[in-house]
Amino acid sequence: MRILFIHQNFPGQFRHLAPAMQAAGHSVRALAIQGKGLTGVDMVRHQPNMQPSKTIHPWLAEFETKLIRGTSALQAMLAMKQQGWTPDLVVAHPAWGEAMFIKEVWPQTKVLAFLEFYYSATGRDVGFEPGMQTVNMDMLAQLRLKNMTHMLALECMDHGMAPTHWQRSTFPSAWQDRIDVVFDGINTQVVRPDAKPHMQLQHADGTGHRIQVGDEVLTFVARQLEPYRGYHQFMRALPKIQAQRPQVITLIVGGDGHSYGQAAPQGSSWKNIYLNEVKDQLDLSRIYFLGTLAYENYLKVLQLSACHVYLTYPFVLSWSCVEALSAGCVVVGSRTAPVMEVIEDGHNGVLVDFFDTEALADKASHVLAHPQAYQTLRQHARDTAVSRYDLHTQCLPAQQKLLTSLVS
Repeated sequence: MRILFIHQNFPGQFRHLAPAMQAAGHSVRALAIQGKGLTGVDMVRHQPNMQPSKTIHPWLAEFETKLIRGTSALQAMLAMKQQGWTPDLVVAHPAWGEAMFIKEVWPQTKVLAFLEFYYSATGRDVGFEPGMQTVNMDMLAQLRLKNMTHMLALECMDHGMAPTHWQRSTFPSAWQDRIDVVFDGINTQVVRPDAKPHMQLQHADGTGHRIQVGDEVLTFVARQLEPYRGYHQFMRALPKIQAQRPQVITLIVGGDGHSYGQAAPQGSSWKNIYLNEVKDQLDLSRIYFLGTLAYENYLKVLQLSACHVYLTYPFVLSWSCVEALSAGCVVVGSRTAPVMEVIEDGHNGVLVDFFDTEALADKASHVLAHPQAYQTLRQHARDTAVSRYDLHTQCLPAQQKLLTSLVS
């Protein structure tokens, strides 16, 4: 069959699925504004050529930007149709607007929507942390309008796919029966425990440490070091962790920009704001900010970890949480809904209240002080990743089966 994948930054979440469908003998194309693409997958790029209006109602500004992207994608799809190419199935990430007009071009084509998150003023990210966001009527109104793109996707899709049960639960109940839960998948044969890795770390002044598996290494990973992923709570717990475990080496992976929520005040970054808040209480010689890493170096960080901290608002679950389990890390995670779906406290990880930095420090310190006591938990963490989230034995077959079922 002919399959079109739509993602603003292809391949995104389709990096395994698209080539797998191609390898299975299907004709696969991708429609995107940007992204590296994939070898063997025909990439159709489109570029919006309209500018947002300066006089539109401010609540509609975000939707107008998405509409402009949708209009650009529409023109690209019409060009495909005029060239005689009609897909049997479109697999689309609708969040940025490109999937708005699929059915207008191809009314008979089946549509599978990849559904990550549906916004709400309660029970999710907004308002989760008092003082971090200004929740007023303007924000609430814009939040409702933020879901318009997803409402259009729900209305026109033939079926949906969400990565976790909790993420599916964020969508209106009337559509949940039409949304399958299939995680993106982790290659657990690549992301696995390994006793061999070591790392030579160096500060700007030339001082540093050489670390290897078995050393007292505390790790924290996020795409960006920002409040949504609990960076500030981790930094606030770090002075006590260092006081209790003075030999610990801390590795912090992530950029200093922002992906979610409010940006830091102009001229600063969340990374520096929360580092400056506690730096006088820290031994900075034992803390390494590694920035963003190549994947193989990131995996090495997980394999070196004696204790890994993963914190998040009630929001989209990070791949890194499951990758940490797959690497056999002892994960100290936040007791928030996305994490609780994956980690059972005391079985395959340790859970703490997102806001309780004292408990976070105590739990992390205990893990660092008693590594042998957590060996069974490490194995359970690994078992969870392999049995529920493995790419090749669990997730990819389920995704392929779902795609095939929609056009059979």
